Amino acid sequence: MPFLPSFLEDHISQIPALQLLQNLGYAYLRPQEVFLERRGQPADALLEGILEKQIRRLNRFNFKGREHNFSDANIQAAIQALRDMPFDGLIPTNERIYDLLSLGKSFEQTIDGDTKSFTLNYIDWKHPENNVFHVADEFEVKQSGSHQTRRPDLTLFVNGIPFVVIECKRPDLKDSLDEAISQSLRNQNSEYIPRLFIYSQLLLAMNKNEAKYATTGTAKEFWSEWRERADISGEVSRIINRPLTEERKDRLFADRFAYARKHFDELEMEERLVTEQDKTIYCLCRPERLIELARRFIVFDSGEKKIARYQQYFAVKKTLAKISRVGADGKRTGGVIWHTQGSGKSLTMVMLAKAIALEESISDPRIVLVTDRYELKERRGIELSYDDMDLIVENSLNIARVRYV
Repeated sequence: MPFLPSFLEDHISQIPALQLLQNLGYAYLRPQEVFLERRGQPADALLEGILEKQIRRLNRFNFKGREHNFSDANIQAAIQALRDMPFDGLIPTNERIYDLLSLGKSFEQTIDGDTKSFTLNYIDWKHPENNVFHVADEFEVKQSGSHQTRRPDLTLFVNGIPFVVIECKRPDLKDSLDEAISQSLRNQNSEYIPRLFIYSQLLLAMNKNEAKYATTGTAKEFWSEWRERADISGEVSRIINRPLTEERKDRLFADRFAYARKHFDELEMEERLVTEQDKTIYCLCRPERLIELARRFIVFDSGEKKIARYQQYFAVKKTLAKISRVGADGKRTGGVIWHTQGSGKSLTMVMLAKAIALEESISDPRIVLVTDRYELKERRGIELSYDDMDLIVENSLNIARVRYV
């Protein structure tokens, strides 16, 4: 008799998600591997073993014509700075960690008697392929002030740092997506597992038929659907119907999913249809897109963390591509982004300013912000005079903080 799986998250959402994520470049970590990589500390959300290896691999510096490695002491201090960040609220702590990940951290090192400061980075933002990506299911995190634990369905790691937290639900349950979002919001509360979410950049709630995304601290009403401009169905279909290698299947089905292996082996005999869950994972979680979203399309605004909606993302991308082209006369082309009321014009401008400042092909950028209404200026807290409307970018990497003068 063929194996008939029960109608569980495992079969409908989690296992298909894990199969797709592995085909996108994520290495699946078995529970015992997670335990070893986090060095047996369930209260800590970092996979310190992976993080240490990546810090060593990514970071070298040149001094007097020679390449040097960071000292063991500096590498351990870098891990400690990320692991032991003082917690003073979810968003303030998350913002400090975001700054640390974005800018890196300077350490003094003595070479041949000379002591200089050099920057150590946790993420290679310019070359996503140099980072390592892992996924774990039921990642167990110790609850604040308790011996109890919470286990989000899926957690995605970049260089051992938990970047994405995903809640999966059955599609047959009433309001299952709302339940997934509520579960994510509950886990971010101070009495649950905020120590996981101080690192997160992207949050997903999904079932087979629908999915929404947000970032740390996003209120329920602002979780959004992602819509890709291009038709991705063919590409996603090709990826989800590419069988995992036997080695990958052995790892995935070695532990709590062992009972379902026969069922999923049989599913490989026929073409699987693309789901909304598949499309959302492909659009938001494939490594190069995830790195891009985290670096260029997240800002902190008056105590809130915000991530671009799909229309803001594509508007910024298209604008950046256009202004990066220089004509034979040495001038750049211009254009207009059309917005409706309430569509996020101000946030698009800030994200565009950030993207321009991070674009290496554009040197010494200047952004001019013009408003035609005093009430808009006052509502946004922008102190502008009509003689001086330059938007000053304080730091080319830390554009989340911009000031208007």
